[in-house]
Amino acid sequence: MSALPRLENAGMDAWLVRLFDHIDERNMGWITALVRACEQAFGPRLIDLIPSYTTVLVQFDALILDHAEARRLLADILARLRPDQDEGEVPIKELPVWYHPSVGPDMARLEQSTGLDATRLIALHSEHTYRVFALGFAPGFAFMGSVPPALELPRLDTPRRRVPAGSVAIAGRQTSAYPQASPGGWNLLGRTSARLFDPASEALSLLQVGDRVRFTPVGKAEFERLGGDTTPMEER
Repeated sequence: MSALPRLENAGMDAWLVRLFDHIDERNMGWITALVRACEQAFGPRLIDLIPSYTTVLVQFDALILDHAEARRLLADILARLRPDQDEGEVPIKELPVWYHPSVGPDMARLEQSTGLDATRLIALHSEHTYRVFALGFAPGFAFMGSVPPALELPRLDTPRRRVPAGSVAIAGRQTSAYPQASPGGWNLLGRTSARLFDPASEALSLLQVGDRVRFTPVGKAEFERLGGDTTPMEER
């Protein structure tokens, strides 16, 4: 395999740009810079950009830009690419979360696994600032990392048939919140009142790749004031 970064053929109208071979929060400055550079360089010839942990898929209009020319364009971008602004300059998006066993039934499992009490676990999860590595699984579902090692917990052996919208969860070294009710196998710690996916908005997803995110603990009354759903899991 050739050295990184590397351009990989992804079809007649796409190239996969592989920037890294490992997941690291420090990758994000390069990923977001590449996305921005492609938007500027390809202009109307660009169909879609799909950034992820270590790669960016670049899809272009093959009717007005041939495959070889797209490759040359990407090679030129990579030759001049510099990472985006320092992490500390990226604004933090805060998601209010009600951490409670009635909406976070896996908190007890995490307590048993780590030996830490709920107060400490909530502090660990909410004090850390996360980066959005990728969007997927469901519209608006943001894969964020990396959770503190003490919170690392594998997915459930048997996924739930229905996880309520807004459920805040962890799996491995990742954390997220479910934008809509859906099946899911992540460990549920609480629930956010934030609207994570809005089909009527231009951005669609509240969170975007490269965003910095922090979960902010709130009490039940504040959660309800913000429009949060406090219906316990067992009543669903």
